Amino acid sequence: MVKPLEGVRILDFSRVLAGPMATQILAELGADVTKVERPGNGDESRSFEPRLPEGESAYFFAFNRGKRSLTLNLKSREGQEIAAKLAAQSDVIVENFLPGDMDNFNLGYDELSASNPGLIYVSNTGFGQTGPYRHRHGYDTIFQALSGVMQLTGHPDTPPAKAGIPIADMSSGLWIAIAILTGLVGRGKSGKGCHIDLAMMDVQASLLALAAARLFALDEDITRAGTEHPGRVPSAAFQCRDGDWLHVSGSDQHWPALCTILGLDALAADATLATNSGRVAAREQVMVSMRGAIAVRERGALAQELRAGGIPAGEVNTVREILNDAHMTDRQVVGAFDHPTAGRFPALRTPIRFAGFDNPQIGCPPPLGGDTFDILSGELGFSDEAITKLKEDGVI
Repeated sequence: MVKPLEGVRILDFSRVLAGPMATQILAELGADVTKVERPGNGDESRSFEPRLPEGESAYFFAFNRGKRSLTLNLKSREGQEIAAKLAAQSDVIVENFLPGDMDNFNLGYDELSASNPGLIYVSNTGFGQTGPYRHRHGYDTIFQALSGVMQLTGHPDTPPAKAGIPIADMSSGLWIAIAILTGLVGRGKSGKGCHIDLAMMDVQASLLALAAARLFALDEDITRAGTEHPGRVPSAAFQCRDGDWLHVSGSDQHWPALCTILGLDALAADATLATNSGRVAAREQVMVSMRGAIAVRERGALAQELRAGGIPAGEVNTVREILNDAHMTDRQVVGAFDHPTAGRFPALRTPIRFAGFDNPQIGCPPPLGGDTFDILSGELGFSDEAITKLKEDGVI
């Protein structure tokens, strides 16, 4: 068997999270990913917390496995020429500079595609290649705020909150991967490459599908609802007697059994509550009764009883709890890689399981510039003397 993306060559100019996440996924699916970094410091996430005692960044480790690292000063003519030579041999370019920056480096789509018409070129920016905000800078939480995601996150009586993970970056990373794979399939049919304009703000807006549906259908601009679902009752986290939280979510078919387990006989006897629309209309009545019934139960025993009755229920876990969960352990969600300075280090697996291809294997994050010599010498034919001169001149 082989890895499904074996033979695909990706030249990755992206930094920090969204782009590196996408190319890590594709690297562990078999693509040959060369990460282009600044000489000296490299990707700025190499300095991000949390840091290991050896100085390595666990943040960088999380999004840069399985790649090669090449250092290039893209402001130098020699660095631009080297990058262009590698681009001519590549299937995919990923970059997340502001619009126009890659053109200033003589590495824009028009220039590179002239010598490589099959090139799939992804420009991942905060606000896209067009529009009045295209030159704005931004980070994950800025996009969460602007997009409305932050306004939707938290409880009604608390200020807006960011999501617990960098959802703007990570959802954009998934869309970069989708864009690359779609471009490759399209090239296979047409023989032509393409330039893909992927804005993080556009991605965040696409995540508003259900919130927008309520706006379009009911002219309702929803806001924070805590763990409750705006269109389903019950669907919320409830605190149990031991202080732990349990999320319960049920539809009409679950309602009778749920009432029986919780001893909510009066609610079960109310015909108006038999349908979701009736429960939504009587949300406060239902929620008060459920909170009281669950508050006197131990979480573990209640969760088991609900699941045995076919009712969807999930403990609100910490990161440590879920990564040590028996099911996740059986699925081998946590693996590890061997790093030259950090040693054996845990990592979350790329979550795809194949029948017919090799499964993704956890790769090792590259040392800064660790593959520069091999790439320049073995792939581009530079002599040892020429490579030494490039290093002396600050090109690599």
